[in-house]
Amino acid sequence: MPSPALNRPEIDAKTEILTALGDISQVEIAQNEVLLAIYRRPEKTAGGIVLPHANLKEDKYQGKVGLVVKIGAACRFVRTGTDGVQYGIPIKLHDWVAVRTSDTWSLEINADPNVSDPNAFVWCRLVFDDQIRMRIPFPGMIW
Repeated sequence: MPSPALNRPEIDAKTEILTALGDISQVEIAQNEVLLAIYRRPEKTAGGIVLPHANLKEDKYQGKVGLVVKIGAACRFVRTGTDGVQYGIPIKLHDWVAVRTSDTWSLEINADPNVSDPNAFVWCRLVFDDQIRMRIPFPGMIW
């Protein structure tokens, strides 16, 4: 079941995730990995359909969209090949990106040491920099 703090329509998804995640400034990740907070669909669709909690929980396992919340120091999103041609996608903090879920490591994070409620944790994924498949303008674009 989604956290009560999540899925409030008056708050945009990016703000919602960053608020729920808390201060992760002391978190250190591997040099060439990226920490993504998984996008969770709203309980009510644009057409007014209320999604069952069982369907929403699938975002934890099937969600392909994440918000970049931490970037390893050695990440290189744009690379230059041996032929001198640059390739890749420039990714920065707080971009929405899409990944193949099987290329990621799933974990849950809450930066508040005094919180043990499982619903207060944010669903996240760790992914290598070269496994990010695309940058997208808004999270509801992909399912």
